[in-house]
Amino acid sequence: MNPQELTAELEKGRIRPAYLLAGQEPLLREESLAALGKATLEPATRDFNLDRLPGNTTSAASLRNFAETLPVMAKHRLVVLAEPDNRRASSRALMESLVDLLADLVLANETVLVVTARKVDRRSRWVKAFSEPATLVDCDVPTRGGDIAHFIADEAQRQGLEWGPGAAHYLAELVGPQMLLLRQEIAKISLLVSPGEKATRHHVALSTHAVAEQPIWDLTDAIGEGNTAVAIERLAKLSRHGSPAPVVLASLATHFRKLLRAADGGTLSGPNFVVRKIKQQASRYSVQKLEACLGFIQQTDIAIKGGSDLGEGLAMERLVIALAT
Repeated sequence: MNPQELTAELEKGRIRPAYLLAGQEPLLREESLAALGKATLEPATRDFNLDRLPGNTTSAASLRNFAETLPVMAKHRLVVLAEPDNRRASSRALMESLVDLLADLVLANETVLVVTARKVDRRSRWVKAFSEPATLVDCDVPTRGGDIAHFIADEAQRQGLEWGPGAAHYLAELVGPQMLLLRQEIAKISLLVSPGEKATRHHVALSTHAVAEQPIWDLTDAIGEGNTAVAIERLAKLSRHGSPAPVVLASLATHFRKLLRAADGGTLSGPNFVVRKIKQQASRYSVQKLEACLGFIQQTDIAIKGGSDLGEGLAMERLVIALAT
């Protein structure tokens, strides 16, 4: 199910024994968890009946202990297991223990278990265990325009904002599938709109910067200029926008081959301003350093294809730091 379906189900009074909130969009995970907290916990006894457990240090025995604790003066307890790390042997054991635990929770019907995870392998036995009466809530970043438009419409309604012709579509084009940023931008647009007035494309343009696309050359520019902090920020932005790591890696390899050609006195083709920029960036590096950078890129390619335990995100961050330094 998706977060909207979860909210609708909770409003009808159905509370399942366990939920897996899985996906890359933190706002959707957080809002789904908030909806579950509101539905299961009573304000007067909330502190007694809510436990948040870190997924990287909690053992299977500890999780079961919390799950089997009876609620205090309430109908339900809520146990939240956050971001288990499947690369750790202890966490893998914890995940496997969920299969039996979920079966027991169905019978007890007192503790509601919520597991939050940015990324899961849906083929895993423990993930498949979150099936009826438990469920997986898909909190991935929406990729279809209709899903983004639906979020914008709902959020505007929540904030009391009405859209004029084309304004909501224009906002979606400028911001893209960044839910938290969309919410912030809608709040900013609301401040510009007079009571009784509808938001127009002009209001959107006044408030919103075009951040939906982060061209790869922004990253290569930051790296070439030696600005490590900005490069890491731009890498993260590319990742949020769904740019696959292999595509980013291929662009970096192409760029550094051009830098090596320039540093080695070779000829470059392209617009004059591009050639000047490449030569300026190449002047920061020695030929030996550029050759080493291409080696780092090759090593990272091996790492993200399964040749390392680092994980894709960390491997790419380490590469960007090495290239920019």
